[in-house]
Amino acid sequence: MFREIWGAATSTQPVPDTALVVALGVVALVVVGSPVGYRLVRHLVTVVHEAGHALVAVLSGRRLTGIRLHADTSGVTVSRGRPRGPGMVATLLAGYPAPAVFALGSAWLLTRGYAVGLLWLIVASCALMLVLIRNLYGLWVVLVLGGGVGALSWLLPPGVLGWIGYLIVWGLLLAAPRSVVELARQRRGGRARTSDADQLAELTGVPGVLWVGLFAVLTTGAAAAGAWLLLTAG
Repeated sequence: MFREIWGAATSTQPVPDTALVVALGVVALVVVGSPVGYRLVRHLVTVVHEAGHALVAVLSGRRLTGIRLHADTSGVTVSRGRPRGPGMVATLLAGYPAPAVFALGSAWLLTRGYAVGLLWLIVASCALMLVLIRNLYGLWVVLVLGGGVGALSWLLPPGVLGWIGYLIVWGLLLAAPRSVVELARQRRGGRARTSDADQLAELTGVPGVLWVGLFAVLTTGAAAAGAWLLLTAG
């Protein structure tokens, strides 16, 4: 079984023509633009957001203690280490850009024909996250995501899996900047007092609105670069 998965993950598939890539992008735009569809995509965005916090926390020498995912699509990553300093700043900074950066890297994989490999990478990442999840809802989200993508990757032909890979990447590219817009609205309404931007403001003295602006620049830039890769590869 492992050999079959490895063989599928490391093999390449033809890159779809530009017209199909555009059509899949339009489908993703409709999904992300609808309330129900965005809520579903938002769970994936949150998983990658918290994974970004976790990865940078470990890389900066902090000790990761757990991740929680909530039904309102929010999440919390807890790590131990110095409460201030570059490592803590980098950890807080990593969350909002993470989905767009991951989507940009995934877009590069898609343009190289590794759509199936991308899906199995998502499955492997979910498996790693399972040991870090500290609440039942978060466990359910990661199991459904990883199990669902794994089942599709095992059962469906490579051509169809390529479409799924493009839909996922388009969804992340479009939803990542929208999550920053949500953050800005919540802060204006006084509902995000403990957001990443506010914690960064407390640590650095730089106003939270500037951190939100930086998140917007990073997510929009990565989304634009990812879209360019997808649209020019066919």
